[in-house]
Amino acid sequence: QWLSLREDEIRLPDGSPGIYSVVDKPTAVLVVPMERGGCHLVEQYRYPIGRRSWEFPQGTWADGRTAPAVDLARTELREETGLRAGSMRRIGRMAIAPGLTSQECDVFLATELSAGPPEREPTEQGMAQRWFSRAELTRMINSAEIIDAITIGAFTLLDQTVPEFS
Repeated sequence: QWLSLREDEIRLPDGSPGIYSVVDKPTAVLVVPMERGGCHLVEQYRYPIGRRSWEFPQGTWADGRTAPAVDLARTELREETGLRAGSMRRIGRMAIAPGLTSQECDVFLATELSAGPPEREPTEQGMAQRWFSRAELTRMINSAEIIDAITIGAFTLLDQTVPEFS
């Protein structure tokens, strides 16, 4: 339901044959909920790395539907944090791990936030949410407390494209 694995027969630059394994996943979204000069992050246990991870809210449609990315961004924000955004603006797009997967991610900036109850999925049990100042986020990235690559990429994008953040 979440992914497929394929192996493509390829030709290397020198003409020799090879095989490339690709994990295909649908396009995802990442939401940067920003207010008061900082951002909200969620923390959850990530089985592949065996530890909890602070990240910006992110995800994809579990049922494979196709709908506007902004609808998915609003859904992920509400489900994971309970926050609703009065303004949701796309600020970029990233390839998540282009040497491994075809998945790309649209990055949205959520502002004019209002609180509500989270609507977490069963796989998000134990998820926590917290607001961090820009200085705290920078420290957490520099100390490897935040290691999620797409969160770090989104932080850099935010820092470069959103004047009220930098």
